[in-house]
Amino acid sequence: MHNNPLPLKKGGFTFKRFFVGHDKSPMKVTTDSCLLGAWAPICSVPQKILDIGCGCGVIALMLAQRLEHNHCQIDAIDIDVQAVAQCQQNSQQAGFTSVNAINIDINQFEPSHAVGYDLIVTNPPYFESAVDCRNPQRQLARYTESLNFQQLIDTVKRLLNPAGQFCLVLPYHLSNQFRLLCESNQLYLHELMNVRYSADKDFSLSLMAFSLIRSNKVNSQELCMREDDGRYSQEFRRLLSDFYLFRK
Repeated sequence: MHNNPLPLKKGGFTFKRFFVGHDKSPMKVTTDSCLLGAWAPICSVPQKILDIGCGCGVIALMLAQRLEHNHCQIDAIDIDVQAVAQCQQNSQQAGFTSVNAINIDINQFEPSHAVGYDLIVTNPPYFESAVDCRNPQRQLARYTESLNFQQLIDTVKRLLNPAGQFCLVLPYHLSNQFRLLCESNQLYLHELMNVRYSADKDFSLSLMAFSLIRSNKVNSQELCMREDDGRYSQEFRRLLSDFYLFRK
């Protein structure tokens, strides 16, 4: 494992401990994915993790780093062949043998193990296809045609361990709609973090953790990413401190 910061490279994003190439993946490394990878609650140590729509593998690699001293298996699934190849390459170069990249439509995926996943994570497609992308691979990654919210929930219920957790990031304006749909499908919100870019902006993102077990109380938090002067806030730095190369 790398102890010193990696030299900055092109065609991807350089973290403290590893580099995520994303030049061949339709979806690049985003703040949304980085927040989810750092935030996803790990209460008991998960043995089996599923990353739906892994893209270049950033969330899978962040979870692999967080769980590197535990024996876990991370299945990273994507419908795009190039994304899966890049995810596997990124995992190998980082030295994370726990990540297994699989090219398949999640709707057709049947895991090799009978026991469900302890943790399922996703940064899902959420744009309705009113505006077409020029790139068909990016279209699949960004739009809900290949995986709408109901299909995602059905997949989670099919693959989640009864005591497991399902975590995702969504635009804030879609979060309540998704939460209500989950509740009507017996998936219950346990943890929530609403994120705003700066203090003078409205919330832009919601990070949510669901379970099949009903909760009486939702652990709710807020995060402001930047201070008034544009610098990252202390809360954001604290959350990403194991991953980001922050300037002093």
